[in-house]
Amino acid sequence: MGIDPRQIVAGVLTVTMFLMLGNMIKRDHFDAPISHHVNHAGSTQHFDDNNDSEQSFALSNGGDGPWKEESGGLKRCWSKPDSEEVDESKGFVTFSLTNGPEYHVSQIADAVVVARYLKANLVVPDIRGSEPGDWRNFGDIYDIEKFVNSLDGVVKVVKTQPSELSSKNLAVLRVPNRVTEDYIAENIEPAFRSKGNVRIATYFPSVNMKKSKIEQDNSIGCLATYGTLELQPDVQEVVDSMVDRLKTLSRKSDGQFVAVDLRLDMLDHKGCQGNSAGSKKCYSPQEIALFLRKLGFDKDTAIYLTQSRWDSSLDALKDLFPKSYTKEGIMPMDKKSKFLESEYEKVIDFYICSQSDVFVPAISGLFYANVAGKRIATGKTQILVPANIPPASSASVANYVSRYVSKKNHMAYSCFC
Repeated sequence: MGIDPRQIVAGVLTVTMFLMLGNMIKRDHFDAPISHHVNHAGSTQHFDDNNDSEQSFALSNGGDGPWKEESGGLKRCWSKPDSEEVDESKGFVTFSLTNGPEYHVSQIADAVVVARYLKANLVVPDIRGSEPGDWRNFGDIYDIEKFVNSLDGVVKVVKTQPSELSSKNLAVLRVPNRVTEDYIAENIEPAFRSKGNVRIATYFPSVNMKKSKIEQDNSIGCLATYGTLELQPDVQEVVDSMVDRLKTLSRKSDGQFVAVDLRLDMLDHKGCQGNSAGSKKCYSPQEIALFLRKLGFDKDTAIYLTQSRWDSSLDALKDLFPKSYTKEGIMPMDKKSKFLESEYEKVIDFYICSQSDVFVPAISGLFYANVAGKRIATGKTQILVPANIPPASSASVANYVSRYVSKKNHMAYSCFC
Protein backbone atom coordinates (compact mmCIF):
# COMPACT_ATOMS: atom_id res chain seq x y z
CA MET A 1 0.00 0.00 0.00
CA GLY A 2 1.43 3.42 -0.97
CA ILE A 3 2.04 6.24 1.45
CA ASP A 4 -0.29 9.22 1.24
CA PRO A 5 1.85 12.33 0.47
CA ARG A 6 -0.37 14.31 2.83
CA GLN A 7 0.83 12.11 5.70
CA ILE A 8 4.44 12.93 4.84
CA VAL A 9 3.73 16.68 4.77
CA ALA A 10 1.86 16.45 8.07
CA GLY A 11 4.73 14.57 9.65
CA VAL A 12 7.30 17.14 8.51
CA LEU A 13 5.19 20.02 9.83
CA THR A 14 4.76 18.27 13.18
CA VAL A 15 8.51 17.68 13.58
CA THR A 16 9.26 21.27 12.58
CA MET A 17 6.73 22.57 15.11
CA PHE A 18 8.33 20.59 17.94
CA LEU A 19 11.82 21.72 16.91
CA MET A 20 10.72 25.35 16.97
CA LEU A 21 9.07 24.89 20.36
CA GLY A 22 12.15 23.19 21.76
CA ASN A 23 14.33 25.97 20.38
CA MET A 24 12.21 28.61 22.09
CA ILE A 25 12.48 26.79 25.42
CA LYS A 26 16.19 26.02 25.17
CA ARG A 27 17.24 29.57 24.41
CA ASP A 28 15.56 30.80 27.58
CA HIS A 29 18.59 29.87 29.71
CA PHE A 30 21.80 31.39 28.34
CA ASP A 31 22.71 34.38 30.49
CA ALA A 32 20.49 33.67 33.47
CA PRO A 33 22.25 33.87 36.85
CA ILE A 34 22.37 30.88 39.15
CA SER A 35 21.56 31.13 42.83
CA HIS A 36 23.85 28.49 44.29
CA HIS A 37 27.47 29.16 45.24
CA VAL A 38 29.94 28.28 42.53
CA ASN A 39 33.46 27.53 43.65
CA HIS A 40 35.03 25.28 41.05
CA ALA A 41 36.15 25.18 37.44
CA GLY A 42 33.13 23.21 36.35
CA SER A 43 30.64 25.93 37.24
CA THR A 44 27.78 26.40 34.85
CA GLN A 45 24.90 28.60 33.91
CA HIS A 46 22.07 28.01 31.49
CA PHE A 47 21.64 29.43 28.02
CA ASP A 48 19.42 32.48 27.84
CA ASP A 49 16.90 33.88 25.40
CA ASN A 50 18.39 36.29 22.90
CA ASN A 51 15.33 36.47 20.62
CA ASP A 52 14.34 39.85 22.00
CA SER A 53 11.80 42.04 20.26
CA GLU A 54 13.87 45.12 21.06
CA GLN A 55 17.24 44.68 19.39
CA SER A 56 19.73 47.44 20.18
CA PHE A 57 22.33 45.75 17.99
CA ALA A 58 21.85 45.13 14.28
CA LEU A 59 23.67 42.88 11.85
CA SER A 60 23.00 42.09 8.21
CA ASN A 61 23.31 38.87 6.28
CA GLY A 62 23.69 40.75 3.03
CA GLY A 63 26.86 41.71 1.23
CA ASP A 64 29.62 40.16 3.30
CA GLY A 65 27.44 37.36 4.67
CA PRO A 66 27.51 36.78 8.43
CA TRP A 67 30.70 38.75 9.04
CA LYS A 68 30.43 42.13 10.75
CA GLU A 69 32.85 45.01 10.46
CA GLU A 70 33.91 46.04 13.96
CA SER A 71 33.72 49.70 14.86
CA GLY A 72 36.82 49.69 17.06
CA GLY A 73 37.32 49.64 20.81
CA LEU A 74 35.21 51.62 23.23
CA LYS A 75 36.51 54.49 25.30
CA ARG A 76 37.16 54.07 28.99
CA CYS A 77 34.39 55.49 31.15
CA TRP A 78 36.72 55.44 34.13
CA SER A 79 39.99 57.04 35.12
CA LYS A 80 42.74 55.83 37.38
CA PRO A 81 41.89 56.89 40.94
CA ASP A 82 43.94 59.58 42.61
CA SER A 83 47.06 58.20 44.26
CA GLU A 84 46.84 57.59 47.96
CA GLU A 85 49.69 57.31 50.40
CA VAL A 86 50.30 53.68 49.49
CA ASP A 87 53.76 53.79 51.06
CA GLU A 88 51.96 53.89 54.39
CA SER A 89 50.23 50.59 53.67
CA LYS A 90 50.15 48.15 56.56
CA GLY A 91 49.49 44.44 56.53
CA PHE A 92 49.16 42.15 53.53
CA VAL A 93 46.45 40.71 51.31
CA THR A 94 47.46 37.39 49.74
CA PHE A 95 45.61 35.12 47.30
CA SER A 96 46.16 32.58 44.51
CA LEU A 97 44.92 32.46 40.94
CA THR A 98 43.05 29.21 40.28
CA ASN A 99 40.97 27.35 37.69
CA GLY A 100 42.03 29.25 34.56
CA PRO A 101 42.15 32.77 33.09
CA GLU A 102 38.39 33.28 33.15
CA TYR A 103 38.66 33.02 36.95
CA HIS A 104 41.94 34.95 37.17
CA VAL A 105 40.30 38.13 35.87
CA SER A 106 37.72 38.11 38.66
CA GLN A 107 40.15 36.97 41.38
CA ILE A 108 42.52 39.84 40.56
CA ALA A 109 39.70 42.38 40.67
CA ASP A 110 38.45 41.22 44.07
CA ALA A 111 41.93 41.18 45.61
CA VAL A 112 42.73 44.71 44.39
CA VAL A 113 39.40 46.08 45.67
CA VAL A 114 39.98 44.46 49.08
CA ALA A 115 43.59 45.66 49.39
CA ARG A 116 42.68 49.20 48.36
CA TYR A 117 39.87 49.39 50.91
CA LEU A 118 42.04 48.02 53.72
CA LYS A 119 45.03 50.18 52.71
CA ALA A 120 47.06 46.98 52.73
CA ASN A 121 49.94 45.68 50.62
CA LEU A 122 48.89 43.31 47.81
CA VAL A 123 51.12 40.27 47.36
CA VAL A 124 51.55 39.09 43.76
CA PRO A 125 49.65 35.78 43.58
CA ASP A 126 50.92 32.39 42.53
CA ILE A 127 48.98 30.31 40.00
CA ARG A 128 47.57 26.93 40.96
CA GLY A 129 46.18 24.37 38.54
CA SER A 130 43.48 21.80 39.08
CA GLU A 131 45.89 18.98 39.94
CA PRO A 132 47.82 18.69 43.23
CA GLY A 133 51.30 20.14 42.86
CA ASP A 134 50.36 22.05 39.70
CA TRP A 135 51.86 25.38 40.74
CA ARG A 136 53.43 28.29 38.84
CA ASN A 137 54.81 31.73 39.44
CA PHE A 138 52.67 34.63 38.29
CA GLY A 139 55.41 35.62 35.84
CA ASP A 140 55.27 32.24 34.08
CA ILE A 141 52.05 33.35 32.40
CA TYR A 142 51.48 37.05 33.03
CA ASP A 143 53.66 40.16 32.69
CA ILE A 144 54.55 40.92 36.30
CA GLU A 145 56.01 44.37 35.59
CA LYS A 146 52.85 45.43 33.74
CA PHE A 147 50.77 44.21 36.67
CA VAL A 148 52.81 46.12 39.25
CA ASN A 149 52.99 49.31 37.19
CA SER A 150 49.28 49.30 36.39
CA LEU A 151 48.50 49.45 40.11
CA ASP A 152 51.04 52.16 40.94
CA GLY A 153 49.34 54.68 43.22
CA VAL A 154 46.33 52.40 43.70
CA VAL A 155 47.78 49.74 45.99
CA LYS A 156 51.32 48.88 46.96
CA VAL A 157 52.28 45.59 45.33
CA VAL A 158 54.80 43.19 46.87
CA LYS A 159 56.35 40.67 44.46
CA THR A 160 57.21 37.94 46.95
CA GLN A 161 55.43 36.37 49.89
CA PRO A 162 56.61 38.03 53.15
CA SER A 163 58.45 35.59 55.39
CA GLU A 164 56.73 36.89 58.50
CA LEU A 165 53.30 35.61 57.48
CA SER A 166 52.06 32.55 59.36
CA SER A 167 48.82 30.93 60.46
CA LYS A 168 49.02 32.95 63.67
CA ASN A 169 48.83 36.33 61.96
CA LEU A 170 46.88 35.49 58.78
CA ALA A 171 43.08 35.32 58.59
CA VAL A 172 41.83 33.07 55.76
CA LEU A 173 38.51 34.19 54.28
CA ARG A 174 36.20 33.34 51.41
CA VAL A 175 35.08 36.39 49.42
CA PRO A 176 32.16 36.63 46.96
CA ASN A 177 33.05 37.65 43.44
CA ARG A 178 32.46 41.36 42.75
CA VAL A 179 32.93 42.05 46.43
CA THR A 180 31.46 45.33 47.71
CA GLU A 181 32.84 47.84 50.18
CA ASP A 182 29.95 47.08 52.53
CA TYR A 183 30.88 43.40 52.51
CA ILE A 184 34.55 44.22 53.16
CA ALA A 185 33.67 46.52 56.07
CA GLU A 186 31.40 43.97 57.68
CA ASN A 187 33.18 40.67 57.00
CA ILE A 188 36.83 41.27 56.09
CA GLU A 189 38.03 44.39 57.87
CA PRO A 190 37.40 43.08 61.42
CA ALA A 191 39.52 39.97 60.72
CA PHE A 192 42.21 42.08 59.08
CA ARG A 193 42.39 44.42 62.08
CA SER A 194 42.54 41.45 64.42
CA LYS A 195 45.19 39.38 62.60
CA GLY A 196 47.00 42.08 60.66
CA ASN A 197 46.86 40.17 57.35
CA VAL A 198 44.29 38.29 55.27
CA ARG A 199 44.36 35.56 52.66
CA ILE A 200 41.28 35.60 50.45
CA ALA A 201 39.73 33.04 48.11
CA THR A 202 37.02 34.18 45.71
CA TYR A 203 33.86 32.13 45.35
CA PHE A 204 31.18 32.70 42.75
CA PRO A 205 27.56 33.09 43.94
CA SER A 206 26.80 33.53 40.23
CA VAL A 207 28.84 33.18 37.06
CA ASN A 208 26.76 35.90 35.46
CA MET A 209 28.54 39.15 34.62
CA LYS A 210 25.62 41.52 34.17
CA LYS A 211 26.27 45.05 35.34
CA SER A 212 24.61 46.33 38.46
CA LYS A 213 23.85 49.76 39.86
CA ILE A 214 26.54 49.55 42.51
CA GLU A 215 29.17 49.16 39.77
CA GLN A 216 28.24 52.28 37.81
CA ASP A 217 31.17 54.19 39.36
CA ASN A 218 33.75 51.55 40.16
CA SER A 219 37.09 52.81 38.86
CA ILE A 220 39.09 50.39 41.01
CA GLY A 221 37.14 47.37 39.78
CA CYS A 222 37.35 48.51 36.15
CA LEU A 223 41.10 49.06 36.36
CA ALA A 224 41.72 45.74 38.08
CA THR A 225 39.52 43.78 35.68
CA TYR A 226 40.56 45.33 32.38
CA GLY A 227 43.84 47.12 32.98
CA THR A 228 46.20 44.85 34.93
CA LEU A 229 46.70 41.51 33.17
CA GLU A 230 48.81 41.04 30.06
CA LEU A 231 50.51 37.87 28.90
CA GLN A 232 54.23 37.58 29.38
CA PRO A 233 56.13 37.81 26.03
CA ASP A 234 56.69 34.08 25.41
CA VAL A 235 53.03 33.22 25.89
CA GLN A 236 51.90 36.25 23.88
CA GLU A 237 54.18 35.16 21.03
CA VAL A 238 52.46 31.76 20.86
CA VAL A 239 48.99 33.36 20.85
CA ASP A 240 50.03 35.82 18.12
CA SER A 241 51.51 33.08 15.94
CA MET A 242 48.33 30.98 16.22
CA VAL A 243 46.09 33.96 15.41
CA ASP A 244 48.28 34.78 12.40
CA ARG A 245 48.03 31.16 11.25
CA LEU A 246 44.24 31.24 11.51
CA LYS A 247 44.09 34.47 9.53
CA THR A 248 46.27 32.93 6.83
CA LEU A 249 43.94 29.94 6.64
CA SER A 250 41.00 32.36 6.29
CA ARG A 251 42.15 34.07 3.09
CA LYS A 252 38.81 33.46 1.37
CA SER A 253 37.02 35.32 4.16
CA ASP A 254 39.47 38.23 4.26
CA GLY A 255 41.44 36.75 7.15
CA GLN A 256 38.41 36.50 9.45
CA PHE A 257 37.93 33.42 11.61
CA VAL A 258 35.52 31.99 14.18
CA ALA A 259 36.54 30.76 17.65
CA VAL A 260 34.27 28.22 19.33
CA ASP A 261 34.61 27.30 23.00
CA LEU A 262 33.97 23.59 22.61
CA ARG A 263 35.74 21.24 25.04
CA LEU A 264 34.65 17.64 24.95
CA ASP A 265 35.41 16.98 28.61
CA MET A 266 33.09 19.83 29.59
CA LEU A 267 30.37 18.62 27.23
CA ASP A 268 30.53 15.21 28.89
CA HIS A 269 30.58 16.81 32.34
CA LYS A 270 27.42 18.78 31.59
CA GLY A 271 25.67 15.87 29.88
CA CYS A 272 25.15 17.78 26.62
CA GLN A 273 23.95 14.80 24.66
CA GLY A 274 21.10 14.33 27.08
CA ASN A 275 20.05 17.96 27.58
CA SER A 276 16.37 18.37 28.19
CA ALA A 277 14.61 21.25 26.50
CA GLY A 278 14.46 23.26 29.72
CA SER A 279 18.08 22.98 30.74
CA LYS A 280 20.24 23.58 27.67
CA LYS A 281 23.74 24.43 28.91
CA CYS A 282 25.90 23.41 25.97
CA TYR A 283 25.87 22.31 22.33
CA SER A 284 27.50 19.39 20.55
CA PRO A 285 29.90 19.68 17.58
CA GLN A 286 27.11 18.74 15.16
CA GLU A 287 24.74 21.32 16.64
CA ILE A 288 27.41 24.03 16.37
CA ALA A 289 28.15 23.07 12.75
CA LEU A 290 24.48 23.30 11.76
CA PHE A 291 24.08 26.57 13.67
CA LEU A 292 26.98 28.23 11.85
CA ARG A 293 25.89 26.92 8.47
CA LYS A 294 22.33 28.20 8.96
CA LEU A 295 23.74 31.64 9.78
CA GLY A 296 25.52 31.73 6.45
CA PHE A 297 29.11 30.78 7.26
CA ASP A 298 30.46 28.85 4.28
CA LYS A 299 32.73 25.81 4.09
CA ASP A 300 35.88 27.95 3.70
CA THR A 301 35.40 29.54 7.14
CA ALA A 302 38.33 28.82 9.45
CA ILE A 303 37.21 27.69 12.90
CA TYR A 304 39.33 27.47 16.05
CA LEU A 305 38.17 25.02 18.70
CA THR A 306 39.25 25.17 22.33
CA GLN A 307 39.44 21.38 22.36
CA SER A 308 43.15 20.54 22.69
CA ARG A 309 43.45 17.62 20.27
CA TRP A 310 41.29 16.27 17.51
CA ASP A 311 38.67 13.70 18.40
CA SER A 312 36.43 11.67 16.10
CA SER A 313 33.37 13.28 17.69
CA LEU A 314 34.44 16.54 16.02
CA ASP A 315 34.20 15.01 12.53
CA ALA A 316 30.60 16.21 12.18
CA LEU A 317 31.89 19.79 12.42
CA LYS A 318 34.76 19.19 10.02
CA ASP A 319 32.40 17.67 7.45
CA LEU A 320 30.69 21.05 7.06
CA PHE A 321 33.74 23.20 7.86
CA PRO A 322 36.93 21.46 6.66
CA LYS A 323 39.07 24.28 8.06
CA SER A 324 38.34 23.42 11.69
CA TYR A 325 41.39 23.25 13.96
CA THR A 326 42.40 22.49 17.52
CA LYS A 327 45.49 23.88 19.24
CA GLU A 328 47.51 20.85 18.25
CA GLY A 329 46.79 21.54 14.58
CA ILE A 330 47.98 25.16 14.43
CA MET A 331 50.46 25.63 17.27
CA PRO A 332 54.09 25.99 16.09
CA MET A 333 55.84 22.64 16.36
CA ASP A 334 58.66 23.95 18.54
CA LYS A 335 56.15 25.30 21.10
CA LYS A 336 54.04 22.17 21.62
CA SER A 337 56.19 20.47 24.23
CA LYS A 338 55.81 23.43 26.59
CA PHE A 339 52.46 24.97 25.75
CA LEU A 340 50.26 21.96 24.97
CA GLU A 341 49.79 21.59 28.69
CA SER A 342 46.77 22.29 30.86
CA GLU A 343 47.28 25.76 32.34
CA TYR A 344 48.88 27.24 29.23
CA GLU A 345 46.17 25.74 27.04
CA LYS A 346 43.43 27.51 29.01
CA VAL A 347 45.25 30.83 28.72
CA ILE A 348 45.79 30.42 24.97
CA ASP A 349 42.11 29.58 24.48
CA PHE A 350 40.97 32.61 26.46
CA TYR A 351 43.08 35.07 24.49
CA ILE A 352 42.39 33.59 21.04
CA CYS A 353 38.65 33.59 21.76
CA SER A 354 39.01 37.24 22.83
CA GLN A 355 40.70 38.16 19.53
CA SER A 356 38.71 36.16 16.96
CA ASP A 357 36.36 37.93 14.56
CA VAL A 358 33.44 35.85 15.84
CA PHE A 359 33.11 34.04 19.16
CA VAL A 360 30.62 31.22 19.71
CA PRO A 361 30.32 29.77 23.24
CA ALA A 362 29.18 26.16 22.86
CA ILE A 363 29.46 25.93 26.66
CA SER A 364 27.82 28.29 29.14
CA GLY A 365 29.70 29.63 32.15
CA LEU A 366 32.39 32.03 33.30
CA PHE A 367 34.65 31.49 30.27
CA TYR A 368 31.89 32.83 28.04
CA ALA A 369 31.10 35.70 30.43
CA ASN A 370 34.66 36.98 30.86
CA VAL A 371 35.65 36.47 27.21
CA ALA A 372 32.57 38.55 26.39
CA GLY A 373 33.79 41.30 28.71
CA LYS A 374 37.24 41.39 27.15
CA ARG A 375 35.75 41.47 23.65
CA ILE A 376 33.35 44.28 24.54
CA ALA A 377 36.27 46.32 25.88
CA THR A 378 38.07 46.01 22.51
CA GLY A 379 35.00 46.47 20.32
CA LYS A 380 34.81 42.84 19.16
CA THR A 381 31.12 42.43 19.83
CA GLN A 382 30.23 39.65 17.38
CA ILE A 383 29.45 37.06 20.04
CA LEU A 384 26.88 34.58 18.78
CA VAL A 385 24.88 32.44 21.19
CA PRO A 386 24.03 29.07 19.62
CA ALA A 387 20.63 27.50 19.18
CA ASN A 388 19.09 24.61 17.29
CA ILE A 389 17.57 26.42 14.30
CA PRO A 390 14.64 24.52 12.75
CA PRO A 391 15.52 23.12 9.28
CA ALA A 392 12.84 25.00 7.36
CA SER A 393 13.43 28.39 9.02
CA SER A 394 15.61 31.29 7.96
CA ALA A 395 18.22 32.66 10.36
CA SER A 396 19.36 36.22 10.95
CA VAL A 397 22.67 36.71 12.74
CA ALA A 398 21.15 39.61 14.69
CA ASN A 399 18.80 37.22 16.49
CA TYR A 400 21.70 35.29 18.01
CA VAL A 401 23.94 38.08 19.27
CA SER A 402 24.70 37.62 22.97
CA ARG A 403 22.34 39.50 25.24
CA TYR A 404 25.44 40.87 26.97
CA VAL A 405 25.88 42.88 23.73
CA SER A 406 22.36 43.37 22.40
CA LYS A 407 21.17 44.66 25.78
CA LYS A 408 24.51 46.18 26.77
CA ASN A 409 24.09 44.65 30.20
CA HIS A 410 27.57 43.19 30.70
CA MET A 411 29.56 44.77 33.52
CA ALA A 412 32.09 45.85 30.88
CA TYR A 413 29.61 48.50 29.79
CA SER A 414 30.06 50.08 33.22
CA CYS A 415 33.73 50.52 32.37
CA PHE A 416 33.65 51.31 28.64
CA CYS A 417 31.30 53.46 26.61
